[in-house]
Amino acid sequence: MIRSLRFKLIAAAMFSLTVVLLVILGGVNLMSFHKILSDADAILAVLGENQGAFPQQKPSNDHPAFNSQKERPPEEHRGGHFPALSPETPYESRYFSALVSEDGMVLQTDTGQIAAVDTEEAAASALAVWQSGRTSGFWNNYRYLRCDEDMGSRIIFLDCWRSLSNFRTTLLASAGLALLGLGAVLLLLLILSKRIVRPVAESYEKQKQFITDAGHELKTPLTIISADSDLVELECGESQWLEDIRWQTQRLTGLTNDLIYLSRMEEDHPKLQLIEFPISDVAEEMAQSFLALAKNQEKSFSIEIQPMLSYTGDEKAIRQLFSILLDNALKYSPTGGALALHLKKHGRVLELSVSNTSAYPLKAEQLEHLFDRFYRTDQSRNPETGGYGLGLSIAKSIAAAHHGKIRAESPDGVTLTIVVTLV
Repeated sequence: MIRSLRFKLIAAAMFSLTVVLLVILGGVNLMSFHKILSDADAILAVLGENQGAFPQQKPSNDHPAFNSQKERPPEEHRGGHFPALSPETPYESRYFSALVSEDGMVLQTDTGQIAAVDTEEAAASALAVWQSGRTSGFWNNYRYLRCDEDMGSRIIFLDCWRSLSNFRTTLLASAGLALLGLGAVLLLLLILSKRIVRPVAESYEKQKQFITDAGHELKTPLTIISADSDLVELECGESQWLEDIRWQTQRLTGLTNDLIYLSRMEEDHPKLQLIEFPISDVAEEMAQSFLALAKNQEKSFSIEIQPMLSYTGDEKAIRQLFSILLDNALKYSPTGGALALHLKKHGRVLELSVSNTSAYPLKAEQLEHLFDRFYRTDQSRNPETGGYGLGLSIAKSIAAAHHGKIRAESPDGVTLTIVVTLV
């Protein structure tokens, strides 16, 4: 239990940190990529408006015509005809274009502003983009834009290799640093989590030790009380008081044995005698032992067991698992209710389910606590049922000791089904 708690703590911390890193690094890299796209599209928009070339620059501020402060050009003219771009953009950009007619013929290519692409490559790239029918996007490391003109469609390609390369480098570096950070945090959690759960572990161990010691100490006086009541009955005859003493002694003995067994099954490595045994025969035998009780209480009992199934585990513990589930179903079903036992195999997993109509309405929040110690859906804790709320806790411990799982289901709020999966 403590080990499971520790792993859950580590898993929760790692999941939270991973989500935070994904949000931060994902947001930063997404904004970086969006900046690359917006800058490239802005340049392509200017090139598209001017038939694949940058417009002619206006005179700079150093021109004699603008030496006077009064004669400085307006703010929107200082970058030429494209104020959103830097004046150095035409000299920094590498691009090429091709004019494609409506019937798919390359009429013109312009590769004067790039050295890595010749006329044939420009024509082939333009034809591929033209055939795709898309107006913008990426072609290898080139961002392209398709503009309609009188003679056809001009497809302009802007070289984004440097920007994309820097983006990929940043992305890989951030991912690598994130993984290193996660690894460092995981290492720290593995070391520090032992100290975090140590007080809980010590308290839990003391609790289990107290239950075990108290259980063994209680066995002796309970045995003496039971023996003395038998002797008194021999001398004085039967009486209601002696019968009550004997009955309450049996209940306390059963409670003590259950607490000791539960404490033993919840150890980190419970001592189980693992052998292969025919679980179908065990299920049939346990079901038949409860069949007569169900008939006496006017309850229907359907049994569906897949034959010839075997399982490797502690046969005594598995028998107790069947007994607990069937006894619980019989005990908490009303007169005229229905019980069902199903055992089948799915691949390598055995599935055991025991269901019964409940004597009390079931709520979703109650199902979450059915496997808690001393929890009973009957809040009045009617002594006629004879239960203490430990049965399903023991069943859960037996399933966990066999690396299985147990859950409670009640889709209609009337029928309770306990499902156990064993591997």
